[in-house]
Amino acid sequence: MNRILILGSGGSGKSTLARELGGMLQLPVVHLDAHFWNPGWIPKPDEEWDGLVRQYTEQEKWIMDGNYSRTMDIRVKRADVIIFLDLPRLLCMYRIVKRRLMYHNQTRPDMQEGCPEKLDWAFVSWVWNYKTRSRANTIARLRQAGPHQRVITVTSRRQVKALIKSFADAGPLG
Repeated sequence: MNRILILGSGGSGKSTLARELGGMLQLPVVHLDAHFWNPGWIPKPDEEWDGLVRQYTEQEKWIMDGNYSRTMDIRVKRADVIIFLDLPRLLCMYRIVKRRLMYHNQTRPDMQEGCPEKLDWAFVSWVWNYKTRSRANTIARLRQAGPHQRVITVTSRRQVKALIKSFADAGPLG
């Protein structure tokens, strides 16, 4: 278990879980948002982004958080463990508003410098519509995981806490 991929809606806690597990398991954490966005919220060109994703996934050890459906298959194929945070819509909405207030005029630790926290209609709509627009596609991709891969779906904060405890009990992955 050297490569862990964390997927889910905005506000589901992907980056927080990645940070926590990374410290606990002593694995390097790759926050995809920090690499996809250039300062000023300018996305990387597709070719450059694809190369970066391949570069990170070819590493032997990582925890990676983020969706980016166009490159999801690349990451899913390399992951040993895939965690899907399938949390309630209202919880995710609450968290994106809370995050916006916490990081007002600041850049989050898991984001590219020069991308101050924002909450625009496009992002709110993306989070609100995640279950109807993106969830089925993510689940379909997870069904393609091989027998050597472990897929974990969590649907509540209680399950997230239990998952963290199970990883803590396992200890660092030397």
